Amino acid sequence: MLFTPLNFLIQSLSGLFSIALLLGGIYIIHQWYDRELLDRAWLILGIALSTWSFVGFLPVSLLLRRPGADEPKAMRSDTVQRIPRPDGSEIQVESYGSADAQPIILTHGWGPNSTVWYYAKRQLANHFRVIVWDLPGLGKSSKPKNRDYSIEKYARDLEAVLSLVGDKRAILLGHSMGGMILLTFCRLFPEYLNRQVAGLILVDTTYTNPVKTAIFSRFLQAVQKPLLKPLLHLAIALSPLFWLMSGLSYLNGSMHVTTEISGFTGRETRGQLNFSTLLGLHGSPGILARGMLAMLQFDETTTLPKIDIPVLAIVGKSDIATVPAASKRMSMDLPKAELAILQPAGHMGLMERNEQFADAVRSFSTLCLSSN
Repeated sequence: MLFTPLNFLIQSLSGLFSIALLLGGIYIIHQWYDRELLDRAWLILGIALSTWSFVGFLPVSLLLRRPGADEPKAMRSDTVQRIPRPDGSEIQVESYGSADAQPIILTHGWGPNSTVWYYAKRQLANHFRVIVWDLPGLGKSSKPKNRDYSIEKYARDLEAVLSLVGDKRAILLGHSMGGMILLTFCRLFPEYLNRQVAGLILVDTTYTNPVKTAIFSRFLQAVQKPLLKPLLHLAIALSPLFWLMSGLSYLNGSMHVTTEISGFTGRETRGQLNFSTLLGLHGSPGILARGMLAMLQFDETTTLPKIDIPVLAIVGKSDIATVPAASKRMSMDLPKAELAILQPAGHMGLMERNEQFADAVRSFSTLCLSSN
């Protein structure tokens, strides 16, 4: 699950519901045991609520979703490089495909790790050298010792990953916060554009504070300072509690529901929904909250007109985390941009519509890398 302002608020409500569900069931059983509630129906209700708290994901994920022929897995490569960084973090970089092929570097969004690229790695590795990396603090990349989770920090990390391709020209692709990292990279390192970076692919992302480009943006902007920021600081201070809430949300199935609402359109497979939901449990809530606070400061509006290389903006037609209007705005402000809309697809169109996504990436990348 991607960690965006909208997702965070929805997941926080889901966590509170999960705590209430479990405690409510335990309370009813205790009251029945103390003979405060005499009817056996109360005991059945208490047992049902308590049981649902731990196995509710089974009917949600198994009965309500169809199985797929190719369900995603946490696939890792044997071709691995580790890049130490000045802040004490170490980046895990993995490669797929021929080392002689033209490179395409995939930067994942905030919350999951590079295993989210399951389909892209398999569908693009026959044509390109696919390079993926875990953002420090997530996946197998170690966290920075100075607690710097700024987008500028990750843009500098991306420069280090880019150095691995040598003198080859590369395509940079970023999903959600990954796209925000790409735009910041373009501001910090404009000398790489056209010389070593042949093109950009911005997937379900934004050019400004994501609160402003999500559904219900007016509401989110209104609660950003009085509610969202304090909740994020609370998640940092009470990270173990938020992790417990997330774990209960997964077990009772409410996290599956919130993942579908924020990421899919209801056409995802059983495995896609469960895999995406599990990814949301891997990151520390404290780390995720720090990255979210950094996102609230993000704005690369003035950078867009300066990016004078080919850009493909891809967005799911039903994306509510970063609405299609954001991608349309970027495609108009970027000098050499085109827009591709996946449908039906939400914020996780790269998974739900993986073949259509791979076709768009393949066509654009081949054209960019073949031109001088």
